[in-house]
Amino acid sequence: MYVLSLCLFLVSFVLSNHHLKLLKKKLFFCSENLSIMSRFALAIISCLLFVSTIVRATDVSYCDNNEEYQVKVHGVDISPDPIVTGQPATFSISANTDNVISRGKLVIEVSYFGWHIHSETHDLCDETSCPVAVGDFLVAHSQVLPGYTPPGKYSLTMKMLDGHKKELTCIKFSFKIGLGSSSSVADM
Repeated sequence: MYVLSLCLFLVSFVLSNHHLKLLKKKLFFCSENLSIMSRFALAIISCLLFVSTIVRATDVSYCDNNEEYQVKVHGVDISPDPIVTGQPATFSISANTDNVISRGKLVIEVSYFGWHIHSETHDLCDETSCPVAVGDFLVAHSQVLPGYTPPGKYSLTMKMLDGHKKELTCIKFSFKIGLGSSSSVADM
């Protein structure tokens, strides 16, 4: 909703005559009069460019492209992106399964510049509703990273295991941590 409000503001900003004259001077438009359609198109393109810098899809790959995993991952959403230390960060993983999953574990490995720096294991049922029914489901994990976490690009590998420790899926993706405040420190 916030992004939509910003886009509507941007459209009205671009369509206003005062700002259009400024744009003409800065962009060296030859034509003195731009049609309403041209202004509208410029506003829409600007809005799309603005939104694309806020919403970024996280590239996800399977650990073994030749493996037929029981759980298929559709995507990963990281919010905020980049992550800010000292503030809550949420990783949401959308997936699909053909089998009911009654229990399991998430095993997470984190690397920084290629060096393994952190491991953690979570009960699957703490991160999603169990039993996981056949079909689409969402795994979501939130935590606050400590203020001393260095900024930069990190790599994460996540394995989902069933109750018998059979690997249901394994994915890899990268995420960024920016600079932030450290008013609270969480266990990592």
